[in-house]
Amino acid sequence: MKTLLVSAVALIDADGRVLLAQRPPGKTMAGLWEFPGGKVEAGETPEAALIRELHEELGIETWHSCLAPLTFASHSYPDFHLLMPLFACRRWQGIVTPREGQTLAWVRARDLTDYPMPPADIPLIPILRDWL
Repeated sequence: MKTLLVSAVALIDADGRVLLAQRPPGKTMAGLWEFPGGKVEAGETPEAALIRELHEELGIETWHSCLAPLTFASHSYPDFHLLMPLFACRRWQGIVTPREGQTLAWVRARDLTDYPMPPADIPLIPILRDWL
């Protein structure tokens, strides 16, 4: 089984809310909510992948020094195994804007379980809530 490395981030605004993105129609697991991020490309670090993905998907800039490793998910799907480090980020430049047709929501930590998520993301919620 192939292992897929995906980097994700809990963007946390000044009010302590976390950004979730809804997977758009036509993508795998469409309609589910997730932490922003994406695949780590060959030769790329998880942090570099996040910096690139945040620029491409949300139109914001951040830096390695603003990405704090928080936890990770390790989950087997039918076709692949997902390994996903989750970083926390409180500092970025620019205005968060959906650039790939996704719906965005700023969510209080206590309300994260109200949003249906992919199976790999669900175990990250209590860790994030405790951390916040």
